[in-house]
This record gives sequence, C-alpha cells and structure tokens, in this order.
Amino acid sequence: MSQSALLSDLESLKLQQIAYKIRRHAIDMIYNAKSGHPGGALSLAEVLSVLYFKQMRVDPKDPSWPDRDRLVLSKGHASAALYAALAMRGYFPLEELMTFRKINSRLQGHPYITTPGVEITTGSLGQGLSNAVGIALAGVLDRRDYRVYAIVSDGECEEGSTWESALFASSHHLSNLTAIVDFNGFQLDGKLLLDLSRLGDMWRAFGWNVMDIDGHDVTQINSAIEAAKMEKRIPSVIIARTVKGKGVSYMENNDHYHGTPPENEEKYAQAIRELDSTISMLDKRIAALAGSS
Repeated sequence: MSQSALLSDLESLKLQQIAYKIRRHAIDMIYNAKSGHPGGALSLAEVLSVLYFKQMRVDPKDPSWPDRDRLVLSKGHASAALYAALAMRGYFPLEELMTFRKINSRLQGHPYITTPGVEITTGSLGQGLSNAVGIALAGVLDRRDYRVYAIVSDGECEEGSTWESALFASSHHLSNLTAIVDFNGFQLDGKLLLDLSRLGDMWRAFGWNVMDIDGHDVTQINSAIEAAKMEKRIPSVIIARTVKGKGVSYMENNDHYHGTPPENEEKYAQAIRELDSTISMLDKRIAALAGSS
C-alpha cells in the first residue's frame, strides 16, 4: 500500500466528522418527513464518508462521466444517508435534503436512478449485488478501469439471490467489484433470522477475497478498500461490523428504529444534541491537530 493511500490523523478526524454530519442530515430528513429508516442509515455513515470523500473517483458536476466509480446501495431503505453524502459531495444542494420522501421530490424513500449520483434504483432487498455484478462485468467488457462498490445488508446475506450473484462474480473474476456488508445484526423484525456467524467463510467458499473490519473505524475501512484494489484475481468483500443506530444513544442496537423516525420533538432534539456534541468535539480535535502541524 502506498503512503498516499494511508490516512493521516487529520484526514481520519475529518472523515469521522463527515460521517457524523451525514448522520445529522439523515435524522433531520427522516424527522422532517415523519418517515424513513434511521437505524440502517446511521450504521453505514463511516463507510459512505470514506467512499465519497476519500476513495471513489467521481465528478459531481458530471454524474454520468463514463469512467466514474460506481456505488450501488443494495440496502436502499438507508437512502437518507446516501442522499446526505451525495449532497455534501456536491451532487445537489443541501437544501434539497428537506424534500426527502415528499411528492415529486428527487429524493424518494428508496434510491431512484434519475437522482444525480444514484446508479440504479434499489430497495428490493437481495437484488442490488446482482446489479453491481452486471455493472462490473460491463466495465471489464468495455475495458474501463472504474471500480464498483455494493453496500449490502447482513439481512440480504440470508437471501439466495445474493449468493447467485456472488458465485457469478467470482466465476468471472470481477476483481473490480467490492461488496461491503453492513453487519449490524438487526433487520425489520429484530435480530437476524439465520446464523451468519461464519459469514466470512461463506463468502470465501464462493471465491471471494474476504476482510472483516470495524465498520466505524475510518482507517480500517480505508485500508480494506485499498487492499481490495490490490486484488487482481477475484472480487472482494468487506464485512463491516457496525452498530445499528450508531451515534444516537436510544437508537443504538434497537430494532424499533429500523423504520421508525424520532417519535416526537423531544426525541428528535435529543438525537440532534448528541450528534452535534460529537461533531463539535471532532471540530475541536481537528482544529487542535491542524494548529499543531
């Protein structure tokens, strides 16, 4: 791994802060809409932060640039976090986030292909990886060097369609494809229904390069993505161990908030207060580190 691929302490802090700003925007959007899926949106904020603000080769001014890297959010119900990342990256104004889930908005409850920065319509769980596999195969056939990332929920790893796609990808040596499993341990009706304790072995058996990391550690996320880029024979999967509802104390590891917004102004205010506190703390650490360098 080259030195330029490593995160400095300052970069790490900035990416952590971006992740918490993604969370704050997501809570604002979901509470304003009185609808949405906060738990799974909050759990993948660091992954989105590293992808969009460190790793992915994109041009927000030209979302259809042929050589861009692609992201498929298979767990489309976590769209609030994706939209927040896209707006912060410059695909559309931040003010548009408050149209989330409104009639005629470009920011519907699940990602839709006409939204700037959205590659494919998702939300039918278990289908996103197959879309990503097709996009990766097209890149190989077109001899383009873009990379494809698919964010998959742990619950989707209970579905057969995911494993059909996984086998196809390894059989075609799609090393330009990286799947990231948001392993937060919960789904709509509680904890996972099937035993995924050997999830890494399962992916390995299907011919994938497997990495298992802390999904809230931006340094580990960045290093895993760099390692995936170095793999030239087979696709890679990063199993990101996360906390559902991360950053808001009453939402953490609470399946009630899989698809439930903050119930009232008091709950919303608590969530914003906790997230703002972390953002402020990181801001002070960033300023102190920048001032000492």
